[in-house]
Amino acid sequence: MEKLRLKRLSIDTYKENVAYLNSRCKFYRAAGFQALSKIKITADHHMILAVLNVVDDDSIVAPGELGLSQQAFTQLGLPEGTAVVVDHPEPPVSMDAVRRKISGDRLGYRDFKAITRDIIENRYSKMEMAAFLVACAETGLERQEILYYTRAMADSGQRLDWHEPIVADKHCIGGIPGNRTSMLVVPIVAAHGMLIPKTSSRAITSPAGTADTMEVLAEVNLEPERLYEIVRKVRGCLAWGGTSRLAPVDDILITVERPLGIDATGQMVASILSKKLAAGSTHLLLDIPLGPTAKVRHMQQALGLRKIFEYVGDRIGIHLEAVITDGRQPIGRGVGPVLEVRDILQVLENRPDAPGDLRHKALNLAGRILEFDPEVRGGTGYHIAEEILASGRALAKMEAIIKAQGEKRPKIRPGRLTFEVKANSDGWVCGIDNFQINRIARLAGAPLDKGAGVDLFKKLGDRVEKGEPIYRIHAEFEADFKFSVNLAEKHNGYTIGGKEDIPPNPEEF
Repeated sequence: MEKLRLKRLSIDTYKENVAYLNSRCKFYRAAGFQALSKIKITADHHMILAVLNVVDDDSIVAPGELGLSQQAFTQLGLPEGTAVVVDHPEPPVSMDAVRRKISGDRLGYRDFKAITRDIIENRYSKMEMAAFLVACAETGLERQEILYYTRAMADSGQRLDWHEPIVADKHCIGGIPGNRTSMLVVPIVAAHGMLIPKTSSRAITSPAGTADTMEVLAEVNLEPERLYEIVRKVRGCLAWGGTSRLAPVDDILITVERPLGIDATGQMVASILSKKLAAGSTHLLLDIPLGPTAKVRHMQQALGLRKIFEYVGDRIGIHLEAVITDGRQPIGRGVGPVLEVRDILQVLENRPDAPGDLRHKALNLAGRILEFDPEVRGGTGYHIAEEILASGRALAKMEAIIKAQGEKRPKIRPGRLTFEVKANSDGWVCGIDNFQINRIARLAGAPLDKGAGVDLFKKLGDRVEKGEPIYRIHAEFEADFKFSVNLAEKHNGYTIGGKEDIPPNPEEF
């Protein structure tokens, strides 16, 4: 079989193996390949699968060469110029399970195990992954399927074992701008002495995830060995789960979920709990925000979601408690990594101008986690958390975590391009659209541009006058700035009305 010379191309294909052949390559024409088909590349006992792209420019790939994207070249692990063989691969057998799911069938553990294995081995193109995700979202996953899927995802990578009776964790299902409580909860709980290795995904549809925000302050791409050493030393961490290879199939699927905007219930539960299982968590506090523009908009939906999480958590051996919280509006003032870091540091430093809602919610969540400790009496967790924060122990612990993970210098500042959005009438703020604020912040460049986002001046119940600034947009690049401002001018996300129009807190329902 004819061989081609390997060439490395500086193209970032974002977790997808992509290969490039010249359209005048004799082998390409003879083998009957088509653009976007999958090919198998082998040499010296090395093998990868890749999606084929065809180019007409000899300066990119010559007729006798095979170009590989950065990820594919690294995964193949051979030097440039190596003679490689290209062939048609066997189609992934697990696609039969995907087709059955599209038809509405239930899948078993072996089906999910086969699908996740083939995804990890790069046997799925992004189109095939999208078909799987859409099938699960549209036909739905029953709770037994979610359990199987969770176990299969956790088994796709390595698992951590901390050899301790209580390994605490906290997670929010997302959807609320600025809700960066984990970066306060972790140092409080760790300062108490409990083990809390917090690994997080990056943002899917929001302007920032915990990993995106923590990355402003410290390194979050931690190899498993280093992560283990850090947690043993300081009792906690705030890291990205992708580098630590915990349920890695989830990180691959996220690259498809993000552009599609998919965040179905079954996928969400499996994604969250597989990461916690792989991270060695024994006790998990789950935050389910409830509000008119949150992911969960009705109490019945929130209670149903809590039951699913508790069902799966119980069967994979995680003590799980789910709390339904106020999701009527963003938490804190900043929306976007740098602006959220500012809020977090204000709370940790006990500054009088720190956002009170962020502080209160973080103390509530931290207090619930502290009560996992059998030596902490029920109902006293909040006060213990408050004392840890007020004494400066939480700030000292956060500084220790940042130093252990690798402090970032120099510090990034808010985006230089700014625009103040103003109230269009007099009255009271009686609604803030979480989804719209997220969209405006993302269009401004968050989370890729750490300084981009939205800085809120007014919250629910605040009195405003027509023309008064309600928030400021920050962006770094002119194009992002224009897109964000244009969207805000069409619909700024705020509803101004009478006091009687302010929606009640979920606790008051």
